Amino acid sequence: MRITGVEPIIVEVPTREPVSGVHGVTRAQRSVLARIATDAGIEGWGNVDPSPGYTLMSADDVHSTIAAMAPALIGADAMNLNAALAAMDGVVSGCHEAKAAVEMGLCDAKARSLGIPVHSLLGGRLKSEVLLNAWIGTVPPQQAAMEALGWVERGFLSAKIKLDGADPEGVRRVAAVRAAVGGRMALRVDFNESLPMEDAVGFIRQLEPYDLALVEQPLERHRIADLAEIRRGIRIPLMADESVVGPASLIDIIRREAADIVKVKVMKQGGLLRTIEMVQIAAAAQIKVVIGHGFGLTLSTIAEATVAAVCGAVIDGCESVGPLKMAADVVSEPIGLERGVIRISDLPGFGVTIDPQALARARRA
Repeated sequence: MRITGVEPIIVEVPTREPVSGVHGVTRAQRSVLARIATDAGIEGWGNVDPSPGYTLMSADDVHSTIAAMAPALIGADAMNLNAALAAMDGVVSGCHEAKAAVEMGLCDAKARSLGIPVHSLLGGRLKSEVLLNAWIGTVPPQQAAMEALGWVERGFLSAKIKLDGADPEGVRRVAAVRAAVGGRMALRVDFNESLPMEDAVGFIRQLEPYDLALVEQPLERHRIADLAEIRRGIRIPLMADESVVGPASLIDIIRREAADIVKVKVMKQGGLLRTIEMVQIAAAAQIKVVIGHGFGLTLSTIAEATVAAVCGAVIDGCESVGPLKMAADVVSEPIGLERGVIRISDLPGFGVTIDPQALARARRA
């Protein structure tokens, strides 16, 4: 089975309501699809969801990079994922988001051609359900408490609370949520690189009374040595996210003992295969892993849930909850996440079908 086409497509989907975070208010998500065509008449689809401030590439960057890589893939064996990754690496270095979209599409096409789900292609699932992690943005404390109670009522067992720097309201937000939910939820906090180093240890210590499961990425992504210093000064487990890019960055984190937990994303790591490699490196160092990204569509969500299902080192509380924030999607049957669980499908490929009409409505390029 040979690749006959690689088509990047930009779509824009509005959110159900504005979402407030460290990098501003999000009202719509610009995502990129990669359609892989083959001479067997089988199509595969990949999807990544770049977010300003979080990802290094914009949707336009991903689109143009996929277009630039496409000639190196036309005519290649669609079943040979390693060769396809090598071919893309030969065209551009880095650009993980673009490579992830194409590799996801190839995984989908290969699994469909074999009549198996992608999780079987990756060695088989260890669990049939993946538990999700709710989110609470940079909202006033009372609103945060009300949102947390809503997540509990829906069945979610954990939630992430966004904090913006050393703002005292962040502590009040965490305190209000813990008071509202008691011991019914595990709570995480995420700074998204916004905490000044000089304030980091002291501010995080103010959060210690609230029984947090982890504190995520307090500093800028390149400051791994400083992450290690913060970790030594606090009692809450520290998770690195933006600092975790390729194997070299993860090995640096491990050597410096800069994190108790690391976070991976199929988009950030450059595809399912490379994400699993990162999980295996972390597991070898006895570091647990969280997977997921905040905004996104059904296809990318299923891809990350699939990695969570096949990797024992990935802990509960998958953060791939994008479809809950989206007012629309581009698949015929958008995935239902309302009860805090993703059920892993045994249908061929990723088990979803692109809806041509929905795609046409959302398409921007």
